[in-house]
Amino acid sequence: MIEMPQLTEQEKLKKINHLIKGTLMETLGILFTEISEKHVCGTMPVDHRTIQPAGVVHGGAYMALAETLGSAGSMLSVDPAMFNVLGLEMKGNYLRTVNSGKVHGKATPVHKGKSTQLWNVDMWDDEGNLLATCRITNIIMKKE
Repeated sequence: MIEMPQLTEQEKLKKINHLIKGTLMETLGILFTEISEKHVCGTMPVDHRTIQPAGVVHGGAYMALAETLGSAGSMLSVDPAMFNVLGLEMKGNYLRTVNSGKVHGKATPVHKGKSTQLWNVDMWDDEGNLLATCRITNIIMKKE
C-alpha cells in the first residue's frame, strides 16, 4: 500500500493529489476527494479540457477518470515498492450527457486478489444523475 501511516484523511488526500502533478490527471483537472479501504472518490471538471466538440463530456475523459480512481484503489492496497499496478482491461457504458459542473466518481472493489483486481466506477453529475459506469481490471505485477 502507499505508505501513509498515521495520516489524517486530509493529509492522505493532499499526498495522493500531489502524486498526480505533471500527469494527464492534472491536465484534466482530476482531484481525489476521498480515499478509504472501501472506495476512492474524485472529481473532474466539465470544461474545455474534458468536453468534445458537441459541448458534452468526451467518453475518453470518463474513461480517464475511471482508470484514475480504479488504479488508485489498487495502488493503495499494495506495497508500491514491491508491485506495479497496470490496467489490463476497461469497459464503460455512457448513460447520460452533461455540459457543465463536475463529474463525480466513486471506485469500489469487486475483487481484490493477489494478482488481479476488479473495480467498479460509477460517475454522476452535480445533481446525482448517473452519467457513466465502468469496470477496470488491474494486474498486480511484482517489480523485478
